[in-house]
Amino acid sequence: MNIILLGPPGAGKGTQARRLVEERGMIQLSTGDMLRAARSSGTAMGKRVAAVMDAGELVTDEIVIGLIEEQLEGDNGGGFIFDGFPRTLPQADALGALLAKHGATLDRVIEMQVDDGALVARIIARSTCGCCGEVYNDVTKPQPADGKCVNCGGTEFKRRADDNEESLKTRLLAYYKQTSPLIGYYYAKGDLVTVDGLGEIEAVAGDIKAALG
Repeated sequence: MNIILLGPPGAGKGTQARRLVEERGMIQLSTGDMLRAARSSGTAMGKRVAAVMDAGELVTDEIVIGLIEEQLEGDNGGGFIFDGFPRTLPQADALGALLAKHGATLDRVIEMQVDDGALVARIIARSTCGCCGEVYNDVTKPQPADGKCVNCGGTEFKRRADDNEESLKTRLLAYYKQTSPLIGYYYAKGDLVTVDGLGEIEAVAGDIKAALG
């Protein structure tokens, strides 16, 4: 099964993707992670990525699609989770063509819908484990009293420099301008399922499980 997780920054896509990886053996394809891995790989594609990023330029759709195709040519485990891609309608078309080329299909698009005000409040209180990426929240899921991550035992926690109200509003605006058209695109195709992204983690996971069947 191949799925896309859609939602603004902080909607919980990464948290739910990790659960799907653990429970279903799916492979999470995070654009950011793939770019970082490619940059340090030393491959021909990696050198292209490094050159673009070192020049401070945006990585082209062609490069991202190339990285995704490399993944599709390997073992797909229980299927792929596309996280952070596509972001635009042209990228959605390119992904559809790439999947068709490899005889694969897109089975579900999960939109993690949020209330902007509540989302900003949640993200400002967010921190993550520096080792495994486990997410904590000052209000709903504080860092453990013993200073050790409940998932991996790591002791380094960090906050993103751009997890502040002004930066978040800018990121939300970019999301709604670029990515929200995908909601109508996939709805028209009959692929879209919407879940409440601000529910409790277990509740959101249950809604996604029901949507995937």
